[in-house]
Amino acid sequence: MFVSGFTIARNVIKYDYPVLEAIRSVLPLCDEFVVAVGKSDDDTLGLIRGMNEPKIKIIETVWDDSLREGGRVLALETDKAYAAIDARADWCFYIQADEVIHEQYYDAIRAEMARWKDDLSVEGLLFQYIHFYGSYDYVADSRKWYRREVRIVRKNARVRSYRDAQGFRNSDNSKLRVKAIPAKVYHYGWVKPPEAQQAKQQSFHKMWHDDSWMQENIPQVSEFDYSQIDSLIHFSETHPQVMQERIKRQNWKFTFDPTQKKWGLKMRILMWIERATGWRVGEYKNFRF
Repeated sequence: MFVSGFTIARNVIKYDYPVLEAIRSVLPLCDEFVVAVGKSDDDTLGLIRGMNEPKIKIIETVWDDSLREGGRVLALETDKAYAAIDARADWCFYIQADEVIHEQYYDAIRAEMARWKDDLSVEGLLFQYIHFYGSYDYVADSRKWYRREVRIVRKNARVRSYRDAQGFRNSDNSKLRVKAIPAKVYHYGWVKPPEAQQAKQQSFHKMWHDDSWMQENIPQVSEFDYSQIDSLIHFSETHPQVMQERIKRQNWKFTFDPTQKKWGLKMRILMWIERATGWRVGEYKNFRF
């Protein structure tokens, strides 16, 4: 079984993305790893090269910053990385620059890739998500956060990154047929120093919105206000080993009262239904079983 990892990277130093941790968390499962490095304002290219990892193959790209609708440029860049994957690949493991896989799931992931490798009706493998927020001690637990997404797909000429690169679809826009696997993605995109988070917000939203929307909706402040979140719970498990050094370096404070729920009546009813039954009413699913 040949497995290729792939990701995209641009300005990851400037905006404090844990891209090295993301790549290292997937490397043990891969035979090669493709990184599409966009032309950056920092030394993202040097950072990736500095890993000195023989499995890594770097392709250099230029992002089209004129694409400011729906995050489309992210999907186009992801497709470039996917296209550079070795043709021998049975599975392609996509990881974003702020996502990390815990080593406790390695055996399960390998087993699931082997289990479905020869069943071509299975086009992707579906992961659960944990979204950290504010610090490494809190997890977002409201229905505003997506619960699952496809992170392993086949090497197939039909597969395309979808919309803003959150997931994948076939070139005819049909959803991938997937199997859910017992593994989670740890998403750290909302854990950064407040100044880096605010800078990321100002840059990131330009991929979705025009200047007038930015002026109306993104505060021109120096630090991101983490206190605006509606609901969090304490994280009581372990973080991936590759994240330990980064966690030790955290140099800001964030606290939140998990008993505080900033929910209206409708949200309270929907959350009660979900917690009682496991059913998320109206959940968007970019895949099919």
